[in-house]
Amino acid sequence: MSSSNVAVEAASEPTPDRLRRFLHTSAGVVVLLTVVAVDPVLAQESVVCDAEGLPGMISGFFQITTALGLMGLVVVWQADSLVEMFTMNFEQKKDLKQHKRTALKSALILVILGPLYTVAGATMGLPLAECVDFVPW
Repeated sequence: MSSSNVAVEAASEPTPDRLRRFLHTSAGVVVLLTVVAVDPVLAQESVVCDAEGLPGMISGFFQITTALGLMGLVVVWQADSLVEMFTMNFEQKKDLKQHKRTALKSALILVILGPLYTVAGATMGLPLAECVDFVPW
C-alpha cells in the first residue's frame, strides 16, 4: 500500500471528537427544525373539520375500505380453503395456511386501526380525530 492510500484512509476514519461534533450538530439541527416546523402546524385550525361535507366523506371512505377489506378476507379465506382441498403436497398446504393467517392479520389490523386512531387521536388532541369518525360500525 502506498503512503497516499494510507493517508486517505486515515483521514476518512471518524475520530471520537469528530463523531461527537457531528452528533451535537445533528441534534441541534433536529431541535431547531422541530421548533421551527412544528409551531406553525400546531397553530393552524383544522381545515378538514371546517369543510362542509369532508368529515362525513372521509368517514364513509374509511367504512367502505374496511368493508371491502373484510370481504377480501372472506374471498381469500374461501379460495385458500378450496385450493387446500385439492392440494396433496404438504409444503403447499403449509403455504396456504400461512397465507390465510396473513390475510386474517391484515383484516384484524384494518378493523382495529380506526377505533385505535379515534381513541389515541382524541387523547393526543389531534384535530382529525375530533371531527371524523373512524369507527367502521
